[in-house]
Amino acid sequence: MSNRIQTRREFFRTAAAAGVSLSLYSAWNTLIPGCSTTATWNKKHRPPNFVIICADDMGYGDWGGAGHPTIRTPNLNRMADQGITLTQFYSGSPLCSPSRSALITGRNPIRTGVLDVFIPGQGTGMPLGEITLAEALKPLGYKSVCIGKWHLGSVYEFRPLRQGFDYHFGLLYSNESISPDLWRNDERLEHPSNQATLTRRYTEEAIAFLDSAGSQPFFLYLPHTMPHVPLAVSEAFAGVSRRGLYGDAIEEIDWSVGEILGTLDRLGLSENTLVIFTSDNGPWKIEGLSGGSAGLFRGEKGETWEGGMRVPFIARWPGIIPPAVISGAVGSVLDFFPTCLALAGGVLAEDCPLDGIDLLPALTSGAEPLRAIYYFYKDKLQAVRHGKWKLHFCYHDMSIGTRHVAESWITPERPLLFDLEADPSERFDLAAENPAIVAELVKIAKDYKTEISRLDENRELKDWFLSDKWVDKSTSPDSL
Repeated sequence: MSNRIQTRREFFRTAAAAGVSLSLYSAWNTLIPGCSTTATWNKKHRPPNFVIICADDMGYGDWGGAGHPTIRTPNLNRMADQGITLTQFYSGSPLCSPSRSALITGRNPIRTGVLDVFIPGQGTGMPLGEITLAEALKPLGYKSVCIGKWHLGSVYEFRPLRQGFDYHFGLLYSNESISPDLWRNDERLEHPSNQATLTRRYTEEAIAFLDSAGSQPFFLYLPHTMPHVPLAVSEAFAGVSRRGLYGDAIEEIDWSVGEILGTLDRLGLSENTLVIFTSDNGPWKIEGLSGGSAGLFRGEKGETWEGGMRVPFIARWPGIIPPAVISGAVGSVLDFFPTCLALAGGVLAEDCPLDGIDLLPALTSGAEPLRAIYYFYKDKLQAVRHGKWKLHFCYHDMSIGTRHVAESWITPERPLLFDLEADPSERFDLAAENPAIVAELVKIAKDYKTEISRLDENRELKDWFLSDKWVDKSTSPDSL
């Protein structure tokens, strides 16, 4: 871990403890260039609240707004009617932990070092030098809570309370692990947890927090455990969906979203709160009926085809985000950090390279920023998107074996080029007809890899993930 990053983190800690305003941040009216909507909001209103709800392994096609014929999601549909749906929105990775690190730091996993999933009992986690959104908001007066699945390190020093959050209730790792225990802060409440109660209890905890929030601005991060396998739902939702248990799990999450939105309305907080709903990656199709649907997209969780990383996105903010908008703007969970930080009144220091952008112009005024999306699997850049074009350097062939089988990753003689607006299912390779576009995307990929190599951030954790140490799953969660 570099001294530069350690120093930046220590600076945040010192300032937060002293309760001072940081020179690291700009004044309210000198925010990220080119975002006049943000500046106007900040001049007229108090800092907004943020609620980010993230499902686990929910596919792009697993809700009513995407046309699913048997999963009923009236609350998500209503949220979309009251706000905006982005149809070209991406997770930070096709895997759980890497995507979550991207969501709360605004940085691709190749920067944070979180290349794969953390397993219970491992003595590591997301590097403490990484600045989370919770940490960045703290010196601006925000209270941050994480209610749900953490999955960025389960030992004491890497838990949410050491990563900027003021409160945590939920699981520290994935629910299919050795023992998916339920925690409140650093106290283990259940060993193992009763998974059928998790969605309901997360919702109750979130509502209790909202009821007690008062006038202090807040960041509520609600990463659900479901619909990750093993699936489980409360008694009230067992058997309600024609889609089976998977549909039950989605419909209970939909109920949860309705409860959160209803609470914000009841408390008079909706017009001062940006609410976002998304998923951490695509569906786990190999789980059969226990897995979800990527809609018309090719691929699934663990793959860099669109189905592995294109996910649902809905945002609601009455009075700021126009209602009933469906947009083709390209967005990413990487954008949550810079968007929320700008709205809160700050800009991160220049020595913290971000991969996300301020998404508010896309949410409020129809902007469609031209930007690159990098599709990594572990440390390998598998594909890059720029504009409507996506170039695949290699891909996964499920007919050969799972993604853990080296032979199942195919490197074609030349990269594959797809026009994602005309061919979102990635069926027709247009590389031969468009050599100039291929060359442009190859350069974008090379330039990015050069930057990553030059900075070489979090090398120790990346080497650990790529070594035999990561695959040792023998450690027991009883040691936590």
